[in-house]
Amino acid sequence: MTDSGLGEGLRTRPDAGHGNQLYGPQHDVAGAAGHLDAPPRMGFFTDTSVCIGCKACEVACKEWNAVPEDGLLLTGMSYDNTQGLSADTWRHVAFIEQRKPMGGQEPGVSHEGVDVFDAASRLGTDPASPGPGATAPAPDTATAPDPAPAGAPAGQISPLAPDGRTELRWLMASDVCKHCTHAACLDVCPTGALFRTEFGTVVVQEDICNGCGYCVPACPYGVIDQRKDDGRVWKCTLCYDRLGVGQEPACAKACPTDSIQFGPLDELRERAEDRVARLQAAGVADARLYGEDPTDGVGGDGAFFLLLDEPEVYGLPPDPVVTTRDLPDMWRHAALAAASLAALAVTSFVRSTGRGRR
Repeated sequence: MTDSGLGEGLRTRPDAGHGNQLYGPQHDVAGAAGHLDAPPRMGFFTDTSVCIGCKACEVACKEWNAVPEDGLLLTGMSYDNTQGLSADTWRHVAFIEQRKPMGGQEPGVSHEGVDVFDAASRLGTDPASPGPGATAPAPDTATAPDPAPAGAPAGQISPLAPDGRTELRWLMASDVCKHCTHAACLDVCPTGALFRTEFGTVVVQEDICNGCGYCVPACPYGVIDQRKDDGRVWKCTLCYDRLGVGQEPACAKACPTDSIQFGPLDELRERAEDRVARLQAAGVADARLYGEDPTDGVGGDGAFFLLLDEPEVYGLPPDPVVTTRDLPDMWRHAALAAASLAALAVTSFVRSTGRGRR
């Protein structure tokens, strides 16, 4: 590692394009890793506003990478049977239920005043909630006990509900390794099992991993994980084998709504900013990007997200910081402490020697 990567030079040149920096913007991560004439940095943009929770990305990831099944245990919180990212789950689709309006909804599909849990408990017990498969009568049906509310299409269950109920929305998001600009997992690996590819991604070589586990607490997102049967670590590789032959990652290929978008990172960031602007103009005021900023605590992520609420709602840290950022200061303070102890020991020895002569 260069001196500028360990001392004050790092702080005075935070925007340097090359060199093994520990934090700050890094415009050429592949070049800093030694890849000459590397292709553009590739990554993921996950637009959670169009995720439908189908989990096709999870299945495609497991099938292509031969990732073993992970128990399929429901969390008890929602319809989520994979719980979180782990050594056996490289893509995880979160299901988040909120009593909150979506914002900017089209006429006829508003759910304001709806309590779906109460409605579900009364299915088939009253005319207003006739049960599964039932339909609302057409407006001109004389025998209808209650006309369909305004905006409800004839012959379908009304999306509008009686007064006095609250609204529910679903947030769905496919999470993945962030392939950080400054990847602490890579920095602390003693065997070189983790490496930076020419595409700017971070990949684990499982045949070199010795199972030390240093990378697990180093990850600010809690992504990388050890497999219980052999102790080695595993995570998303951004389908490095597919990228090498010009194919997109399996999860992006399988996504039916283009919620997961793959491409050059700079292009994805521009596309994401435009998408956020359009959502906010449509009334979705909570739309925001997460992980796209090169000046954040990890130098920007190679896999970033469009969220519809605070990051904590999705189980993401609000202000992630690369855990190796403070290593230069830590080593400097440790050296100062060691020097102070050595000086104290020498002083004590000299004084004791002088007393002995007396």
